[in-house]
Amino acid sequence: MVVSSNKVVCIHYTLRDEAGIVLDSSSGRAPLAYLHGNGNLVPGLEAALAGKSAGDKLEVRVAPEQGYGIRDDRLVQVVPRTKFGDAAEIAPGMQFKAHGPQGPRLMTVKRVERDLVTVDANHPLAGRSLHFQVEITEIRRATREELQHGHVHGPGSHRH
Repeated sequence: MVVSSNKVVCIHYTLRDEAGIVLDSSSGRAPLAYLHGNGNLVPGLEAALAGKSAGDKLEVRVAPEQGYGIRDDRLVQVVPRTKFGDAAEIAPGMQFKAHGPQGPRLMTVKRVERDLVTVDANHPLAGRSLHFQVEITEIRRATREELQHGHVHGPGSHRH
């Protein structure tokens, strides 16, 4: 069986940045299980895995356009502190969920100055090349429920 649409694929992975620093890894955990072809991985990694088999190991460089996108400076905004409601402390690095015209979006606090807060709605990895080392450990048919829901149920299932 090969990696193709609507198959559950289990992978061990290590994600590094351009400098080789590990950003995320499944090391020491169960493999990541995802439903192929349903947008559960960044597009560049998913495309690289298509057609591969269990046991295959590969290194994949994903350009920003096929990863978390290009940084958009329009997504960096200065907003009044009052927009954070009753949040007692607001500090750089904190993340908040905001609701906008395109739905919920994660905002990262970049700077706090008196009554103004600079927030960035870009994904923290936007504009960066991603370097994955991947080993495919298992491929199976998705259950009817997984197909209906568009994601894997059970151990190792989460979006990346």
